[in-house]
Amino acid sequence: MKKLGLTFYKGAAIMVVVIFLGLQVSSPSIENPPVTTEISVPTDVKQILERACYDCHSNEAKVEWFDKIAPASFLVAHDVNEARSRFNFSEWDKNPVGVQELLLWEMVNAIEQEKMPLKRYQLAHPGGKVSESELAVLKQYVNTLPGRHKVDTARIVAKTSSIQKVLAEKMPVSLNGIPYSADYKNWKIISLTDKFDGGSMRIVYGNDIMVKAIENRQLPFPDGARIVKVVWGKQAEDKEGNVLPGNFQNAQFMIKDSKKYSATEGWGFAKFDGLDLKPSGKTILFEQTCANCHRLLAPENDFVFNIPTK
Repeated sequence: MKKLGLTFYKGAAIMVVVIFLGLQVSSPSIENPPVTTEISVPTDVKQILERACYDCHSNEAKVEWFDKIAPASFLVAHDVNEARSRFNFSEWDKNPVGVQELLLWEMVNAIEQEKMPLKRYQLAHPGGKVSESELAVLKQYVNTLPGRHKVDTARIVAKTSSIQKVLAEKMPVSLNGIPYSADYKNWKIISLTDKFDGGSMRIVYGNDIMVKAIENRQLPFPDGARIVKVVWGKQAEDKEGNVLPGNFQNAQFMIKDSKKYSATEGWGFAKFDGLDLKPSGKTILFEQTCANCHRLLAPENDFVFNIPTK
């Protein structure tokens, strides 16, 4: 009986070794494609990004020996591929300037909320953690980005008649077929947020389906739910200290249809920029950029920001 038990344990040990070796043979390798366009930022900012972000969000990943051992190698390869698909500092020119600024701001938000770098990455790479002083450096830099500090009241007045004419003739339509509609102005306001450090003020509207789902704490949100976030630029302050919105920046639409928009977590995204309400994006792939930010920062709320679900 004892001999039978030893034989069993030996067989099990051999099986574990065989499986382990088999995993090593099939273990994925992480390749570093050529760097096409390096992000251009101040030296102190670049050093923080290289240490905390480049192993996943660039074509200059430094893979440690333990990262190459399966099964960990499968997880590392997945994280790197996923990170590069969201944004890649080594292919920075693939993003329009406006998107570059948005990505940098969302990156800083993710670090501040301790969602990035990933906890599992920090466990294996403790040097990748971003300190409070480094976060302050990143915040100071993104606060200098030009798109965050334009208050042009004269342009707003001059463009008012122009935008009314555009809306009267034809509603703008996003590349994925989502039309602009001013109906949201009759919806309920579900949140008001501001980014004084980033110079923007936002009002989020929800249709009746969305409001009811929030009241009932229904997650995921049902098909037919709609959200519109309206964004104004840098706030101005009058003599009495009242904070006023600056220039209109954009209106962002989210429409829930789990089947139609299955590739973007069940949400259809559209953004209409400026007083001309120009649909954002040069190709339909723009919606993946939107979805990636929401995947990163709001997966627990059905990928929706600024919603009081708790």
